[in-house]
Amino acid sequence: MNILPFNQKLEEARRDYIESLAETMEMYGLSPSMGRLYGTMFLQEEPMTLDEMCHLTGMSKTSMSTGVRALSSLKLVHKKWRKGVRKDLYEAEYDQMRSFVDFFCQLWEKEIQLNDKAIQETESHLAELLADDELASEDRIRAKKNLEKIQHSKEYYAWLRHLVDAFESGDIFEFIPIPTDTTARKD
Repeated sequence: MNILPFNQKLEEARRDYIESLAETMEMYGLSPSMGRLYGTMFLQEEPMTLDEMCHLTGMSKTSMSTGVRALSSLKLVHKKWRKGVRKDLYEAEYDQMRSFVDFFCQLWEKEIQLNDKAIQETESHLAELLADDELASEDRIRAKKNLEKIQHSKEYYAWLRHLVDAFESGDIFEFIPIPTDTTARKD
């Protein structure tokens, strides 16, 4: 009977989950290497330096630094401080509910801001067209239909704003409760 040592079995188990996270993060537009980096950090017991991450993932220090910065901007990784340690330490966010909320709220905020500006500009241009007394009737109809579609878009973005507010305030969890023990964090 071939019995693998504990550390080897543990690494195999971790590897499966890390690859799963890499695939999941790719679904949300992040690179698989960022997913592997996050997964590696997520399963570590202690915060890690960039050198330690390089050793565990095989990524270059430059790629590692870029990945950590990107994950930090998404609030998936946090810088930690430990007395007597001169190098920067990083730790993954263990609260996946919080990560979900932060990640999607950031994306939705960007979507709202980008499209809010475009909607305002489009409405302004359409209003100019409709104010033209010489506009042909078929063109007027087309412009009005476009304006109606823009109005529906405004309603969608108002709803999305409401959704973001519900997530950020925690009100959403009154309707969809968070399981009582969602983290493995040892704060």
